[in-house]
Amino acid sequence: CRFWDLALREHAAVNQKGIYDEALSSFFRNVDTRTDGDGIDIYRGKICSLKARALLIDMEEGVVNEILQGPLRDVFDSKQLITDVSGSGNNWAVGHKLYGCQYRENIVEKLRRTAEHCDCLQCFFVIHSMGGGTGSGLGTFVLNVLKDEFPEVYRFVTSVYPSGEDDVVTSPYNSVLAMKELNEHADCVLPIENESLFNIVSKIHQMTNSGKLGSTVKQNSLITSSAGGIRTDQAKPFDAMNNIVANLLLNLTSSARFEGSLNMDLNEISMNLVPFPQLHYLVSSLTPLYTLADVNVPSRRLDQMFSDAFSKDHQLIQADPKHSLYLACALLVRGNVQVSDLRRNIERLKPSLQFVSWNQEGWKTGLCSVPPVGHSHSLLALANNTCVKPTFMELKDRFMKLYKKKAHLHHYLHVDGMEQSCFSEAISSLTDLIEEYNQLDVSKGGPRTDPPRLKIAM
Repeated sequence: CRFWDLALREHAAVNQKGIYDEALSSFFRNVDTRTDGDGIDIYRGKICSLKARALLIDMEEGVVNEILQGPLRDVFDSKQLITDVSGSGNNWAVGHKLYGCQYRENIVEKLRRTAEHCDCLQCFFVIHSMGGGTGSGLGTFVLNVLKDEFPEVYRFVTSVYPSGEDDVVTSPYNSVLAMKELNEHADCVLPIENESLFNIVSKIHQMTNSGKLGSTVKQNSLITSSAGGIRTDQAKPFDAMNNIVANLLLNLTSSARFEGSLNMDLNEISMNLVPFPQLHYLVSSLTPLYTLADVNVPSRRLDQMFSDAFSKDHQLIQADPKHSLYLACALLVRGNVQVSDLRRNIERLKPSLQFVSWNQEGWKTGLCSVPPVGHSHSLLALANNTCVKPTFMELKDRFMKLYKKKAHLHHYLHVDGMEQSCFSEAISSLTDLIEEYNQLDVSKGGPRTDPPRLKIAM
C-alpha cells in the first residue's frame, strides 16, 4: 500500500502536466475504463485511469479489502486480487502446499494477463514477509511459478525477516523453509529486518524531535511521513517503516524510469552483483534518512551521505558491511550529484572497505537526475557482502531449538505433500549457504595480491 502511494506521489511531482509518459508506464497502465473487460490501454496523451501493474495475493481478505475501501481503490481492480478467508495460520506448509496447489491456475492466469499488458517485461518484484504462513509459503510458491512460466524474466525478492522478539512461534520454521526456495528460485534477494526498520525510524524521530538538526529537516520527509501522499486518514503505526522499503524499491527502479547520466537497468544489478548463483543476497542502505532543506548541497554533506551508506546504523538488516567482505557493491545515486562526486567518494572510501581479491574494482554505479520527492539527492547502496551471514546463523539457531524437540512439527506434517524431509532439506540448504559465506570470510584476512599482468610475447 505504501509503495503504490509513494510511487504515485513521486510521478505526480515530476509529471505535472498529467501526460502518460514512459516513466509512468513502468509501474502503471493507462486505461480507458469506459469499456468492458480489462479496459483499453491508452499509450499516449492525457492520463485517463492509472492501474498498477501488480497482483495482490493474501489468504485472508482483511488487508486487501482495506486497500479496496481506501484511497488507492481505483489503482487496483478485482482482476488483480487473489484472496481466501481463513489465512495460512502461520504455517508455511498451508501456504505453499495447500493454497499453492489450490490457487496455481488462478495465479498463472492473472500473472499472464498482467504480463500481456507489458510491451517490455523486465522484472518481477515479489514483496513478502518470511515469518507468517502466506508470505513465506505462498510467496515462495509464486516465486516458483514465475520461474516456470517466465524463466527469462528477472525475479527480485524483497523479504522481510522476523526479529528475535517475533510474535509468531513458528516463524523460524517458516523462514528456513522459505529460504530454501529463495536460494533456488530468486535472482536477487533484498533481505530486510523489522528490527532495523524500527531502529531507523526511532533514530529519525529522535533527531527531528530533539532539534539536533535545527531547521535543516523538513518534517514532511518522504521517508518519515505520509504527508502529501494520497492517504487522508490516520497514518498506521507501521507506515514509517513500510515507507523505507517503498523507497528502496523506488530508488532501485529510478534509473529505469527517469533520465540520468549513468543509466542502470535492473538486469545489470544481478549481472554485476551476483558472482555465484546462490550468493544473491544484497544488503541495502538508504541515505540520507531525512530531508535536507538546502538544494545546493555542500560537498561535505554529500560526502556524509556516502559515508553513512556504509555505516551499520543505515543498513536495512542488522549488519556491519564495513567489517565484512565485499563481493561487489552498487551505488544508485539520485539528484544533483556529478560523476566526479561519485568517483571521489569511491576513492575516498575504498581503503576502509575489504573487497575479495578477484574483484577489487567491484563497483557498479548509477546516476539518475530525478531526486526523490522532498530531497535534493539520495543514495541507495546494495552490497553483496558476507555481513548477511549472522542473520542466517541466528535464523538457523532459532530453527534448531524447535526442531531438536520436534516442537510444532505435527502442524506441518498433517498437510498433504509435506514431509519431514522438507525440513531436513531446508536446514541443509541454509547450512550450505552459511558455509559458502564462511569460505569467503576465511580468505578475508589474507594478503591482498594483485593478479599477475598478462605477458604478451613480441
